[in-house]
Amino acid sequence: MSEKMWGDEPFWGLGYEWDPDWVLTERQKELRALLIELCEKEMRANAKRSDDELLFPRRNLELLGEHGFLGLTVPEEYGGLGENHVAFGMACETIARYGCASTAMCYVMHIGAVMAVMYRPTEELVEKYIRPLRSGKIGTLSYSDPETGSHFWYPISSGAERANGGYKVRKKASWTTSAGFADFYVVQTTSPDFKGYDDLSVWVIDGEDAQAQPSLWDALGLRGNQSGPLEVPDVEIPSEQLIGPIGDGAASNDEIVDPFFLIGSSSVWNGIALGTIDIAKRHTTRKRHVDVGMRVADYPTIQDYVGECLMDTNACRIFVYSVAQAMDKETDDNTKTLAVGDVARANYLHWAWQIKFEAAKNVANVVDKMLHACGGSGYKRDMELERYLRDGKAGWVMGPTNEVLRQFVGKAVLLGFEALDYWNQSYNRRAVENEIKKLDADGKRELAETLMAQAAEEEAKAPASA
Repeated sequence: MSEKMWGDEPFWGLGYEWDPDWVLTERQKELRALLIELCEKEMRANAKRSDDELLFPRRNLELLGEHGFLGLTVPEEYGGLGENHVAFGMACETIARYGCASTAMCYVMHIGAVMAVMYRPTEELVEKYIRPLRSGKIGTLSYSDPETGSHFWYPISSGAERANGGYKVRKKASWTTSAGFADFYVVQTTSPDFKGYDDLSVWVIDGEDAQAQPSLWDALGLRGNQSGPLEVPDVEIPSEQLIGPIGDGAASNDEIVDPFFLIGSSSVWNGIALGTIDIAKRHTTRKRHVDVGMRVADYPTIQDYVGECLMDTNACRIFVYSVAQAMDKETDDNTKTLAVGDVARANYLHWAWQIKFEAAKNVANVVDKMLHACGGSGYKRDMELERYLRDGKAGWVMGPTNEVLRQFVGKAVLLGFEALDYWNQSYNRRAVENEIKKLDADGKRELAETLMAQAAEEEAKAPASA
């Protein structure tokens, strides 16, 4: 096994013997080595500036573009590297671990946007948004909504209508990574002729047509992300900037946006956890207590901390790579073109929920433990551990939050997937009848009159049947 290098010196953290290299191809190992080199030469130093100055990591993203990583999962025929889901997870983990977590999260959202375009590629979309990726063109996803929080699949503050042979799109997003800096945004809105909250459509909006306020972003961690609010204020776009057919948004969510976001973000949390273990190894093997003639690493308590944290983190890594491998198998290594109505990655979406929950829970614990292992030295900014700690705390609260995910899984296990009711369309008869029991006769008559009036109003609005 080759030695992991950091510039001209052996790497001061964990060696390759602690990486699950059997999941990677030889080419993917070469890509990882290139990413580590880019992190050592420039990206890690840029991470400090992004954190200190709330600086968007454009240079890091451009560097990734120069080496083809902005098109990592794009077929080679369109100028990409033609890689699969495992490679994507590896890249996100590596950038977060050795370089810059803010860059890694911007990269997750970029690849999500790219793959949303590639889900339903057209010649116009490929020429405008995909082929220029090597020159540093940056995309991002904008799916959140100020009215629904981390329930980003429910875009109340949005809409679209037909206009002048194209469409007029409005979108409000409470959180958009790379807001104000991306060259294009993939957004989800309710469809023209909207029929209900599973009737969603996906669009590409050019950077100049979106309004952002990056100066409002000042967060605990991931401070380079610029995940501020975004608005698309009734912008007219050509029909070519619709991705897929009208109403394809729910399928795009389940097949592309969620799978790539969950694999990518889970890998970022795993990378941050590993980065703190690397830092803890460097510190504890060098720091000596002269009075007892021992290094910090020689204390059994510190060994317990590091051993447990590494085992937990590697369990999360293997979980992520396993789900990525399942998606690779289902999509012929990310090469299969899916017809409308076909699914592949979506078959594993309930597994992707689990990898995000576990990775986010784990990183929150690991960053704390590695701070304990490093003692007061870890509390100082020059060791970088405190930046990793702050970045890692984003995992739990980033939508879908861990509270949402564990409820999804528990509800699906106990009541079936149909009980999840993403778009709040199913009527809970048991709950309604239980509440009605509490009403007296007058209350029931009043409720009945209200419901009859609402029914009459809806009937009047409904189009006449032929």
